Amino acid sequence: MVQDWKSYAEIAVALLVLLDPIGAVPVFVTLTANHSAEERRRTINQASATAFIVLMVAFLAGDPLFHILGISIASFTVGGGVILMLMAIAMLQARPSRVNRAEEEVDRAARRAAVAVVPLGIPVAAGPGAISAALIYGEQAKNWTDDAIILGIFALVIACFWIALNLAGPTKRVLGTTGINVVTRLLGLILMAVSVQFIANGLIALFPGLRGPVL
Repeated sequence: MVQDWKSYAEIAVALLVLLDPIGAVPVFVTLTANHSAEERRRTINQASATAFIVLMVAFLAGDPLFHILGISIASFTVGGGVILMLMAIAMLQARPSRVNRAEEEVDRAARRAAVAVVPLGIPVAAGPGAISAALIYGEQAKNWTDDAIILGIFALVIACFWIALNLAGPTKRVLGTTGINVVTRLLGLILMAVSVQFIANGLIALFPGLRGPVL
């Protein structure tokens, strides 16, 4: 096993924060305000399936894509870390990140019947941050065991997203806007730490001289 269980746990936490199931609740409630219970269930299933397929394709295509484009994983890790940091800053301010979702997209989608694929599946769930992370993890996976376990982590995180949307009504009533904002800020703090680690790892790989003795 190339990865250890601590690494797998870190991947799970990072992806869970990136998908931010609790933060997706207000968006889902707004987009499906006029939907029937059956339509909501169908929307949740389609959005979850879309997000999983997008992350799986990004994960499996990561290594070949980097070779075709001539991009080093270190460069992409730094770029991905910057995207995550922008999302974390928005979450710390308890406002939707324009990197991950735009208000205009939500407004337009609210006037459409089909909202499962866009914007719920992409980019609310599988946004640039989650896709970037999937690409990076795909390049880091070294054998089929890593592939299977990380894809299993994707499925587990998407399941959390699915559960959160199915409990959207009770969650919004219990937590309210203030409670959701508090949870979003806490997740934003975790995501900020993840983004800093991404950037640091990428910079050290690009410039080995940056690695020095720990004081």
